Amino acid sequence: MEPHSLNVKSFFGILLIFAFLTCFAIGEIHYHGFVIETKPVKRLCRTHETVTVNGKFPGPTLEVRDGDSLVIKAINKAKYNVSLHWHGIRMLRNPWADGPEYVTQCPIRPGMSYTYRFTIHNQEGTLWWHAHSKWLRATVYGALIIYPKLGSPYPFPMPRREIPILLGEWWDRNPMDVLRLATFTGAPPNLSDAYTINGQPGDLYRCSNKESVKFQVKSGETILLRIINSAMNQDLFFGVANHKMTVVAVDAAYTKPFTTNVIMIGTGQTTNVLLTADQPPARYYMAAHAYNPGNAAFDNTTTTAILKYKSTKRRQSSKPIFPQLPGFNDTVTATAFTSQLRSHSKVDVPVHIDRSLFITVGLGLINCPNPNSPRCQGPNGTRFAASMNNVSFVFPRRNSLMQAYYQGQPGVFTTDFPPVPPIQFNYTGNVSRSLWQPAPGTKLYKLKFGSKVQIVFQDTSILSVEDHPMHIHGYQFYVVGRGFGNFNPRSDPAKFNLVDPPERNTIGTPPGGWVAIRFVADNPGIWLVHCHVDAHLTWGLAMAFLVENGVGQLQTVQPPPLDLPQC
Repeated sequence: MEPHSLNVKSFFGILLIFAFLTCFAIGEIHYHGFVIETKPVKRLCRTHETVTVNGKFPGPTLEVRDGDSLVIKAINKAKYNVSLHWHGIRMLRNPWADGPEYVTQCPIRPGMSYTYRFTIHNQEGTLWWHAHSKWLRATVYGALIIYPKLGSPYPFPMPRREIPILLGEWWDRNPMDVLRLATFTGAPPNLSDAYTINGQPGDLYRCSNKESVKFQVKSGETILLRIINSAMNQDLFFGVANHKMTVVAVDAAYTKPFTTNVIMIGTGQTTNVLLTADQPPARYYMAAHAYNPGNAAFDNTTTTAILKYKSTKRRQSSKPIFPQLPGFNDTVTATAFTSQLRSHSKVDVPVHIDRSLFITVGLGLINCPNPNSPRCQGPNGTRFAASMNNVSFVFPRRNSLMQAYYQGQPGVFTTDFPPVPPIQFNYTGNVSRSLWQPAPGTKLYKLKFGSKVQIVFQDTSILSVEDHPMHIHGYQFYVVGRGFGNFNPRSDPAKFNLVDPPERNTIGTPPGGWVAIRFVADNPGIWLVHCHVDAHLTWGLAMAFLVENGVGQLQTVQPPPLDLPQC
């Protein structure tokens, strides 16, 4: 009888191990309810009825592991149409969950709901989620943290604690009213009144001292800051007084570690840094303010939070120590930071390119038949615009692009987006006024499944040079090169980094310069490409890729869910 008993025990032991490993392999399913609703939020001495998720501003932090799945039911109790985007998630074969309104779905109307279902595939790090409907993302956003699979360590020393840092912008009015006024007048939108850290402006703003965000640390401990630029229209410099930061990841991709006093983070981007509490016990400001290399007006205020050493005496009244942040237009510091980014190890960069696109990104003006019209309050009676290869993107209204494509509905879009500018010119020089007016259109560019793609985004000096943070939905890409002036196709590719370039989902064009990226078109569907400065997106700085199905089910867009909103 004894041998039989041992065999039974062994059998159950193996069964338990198998179940344990299966649990690891399959991943967990996380269910969430997101109620989009207005709640009173007080900032800068005034209370506004603010669109929130579950009454929180910022919204809930989602925490998952690589391989997990998310099921998020979005219930719209606000008065605006809404959709939600899961910024940086690959959404393999599943554009229906990506979220940009009129691109992969029609918006969720007031009183209606939609359930986003998606799985994390081979991604870990810091991402975020936000509304992708007009300017609702000013207050509808939150962190999305993807931990490694159980048993997989970080490729850097384990931090004692992890802290999400969400950098945002706050208007002392309804952001939708700001957008509505700008859309009517054709002028730039009113500037924000404050920047925020985790929803709070900080000590330097009126009525904000008591609510300043404070993070307590113990001397000697190392913490991981997961920094997210969720601001609407502004790249930012960020630093912590007297403390070095070690960059270990960007956009949910690990990097070779390097140490810096300051980071530059474009809107839409994320950066993970390790910080060791190695200074004398005191209170230290972490602060952020604008990086603005162009000529446009910007919010020049500074948001702060406080890093407080646990051994600091409670009655100590000295002001926190302030960090030295670069000047607002310090492109030298911004470039030096970005140039240090490298992938953690050698990566598989596409070498033989099937599709090469050269895309100008920049601002423009639309001439008005009646320059004295109240709808033409741009320079000299014009309206502001923006474009890619001189096409100012127009979002459809009858149907979303993806639904129209899947249903075979004609007349919603065309697939003739130009792979090069229609007219070649000195992109960063003195551009003729005849080239300042873009043409409106809903133009997509078609890619075969598996195509190896290279894009060079070229900034222009029309109106002003800019650092345009370009985001591609549904994809990560390698940033193989960058430079100032006009891209030279004969000499610049020889300097590309094809060994360990950084992997990103959002990349800024150097002001008055260019940036080159490469990726494999291995995710079928329609994927928006746009500047993450929302003022520029509103003006038309966008296009979309239509990646065709490949062969078989694993290379084909999955069917749409039954509750997909209709227009």
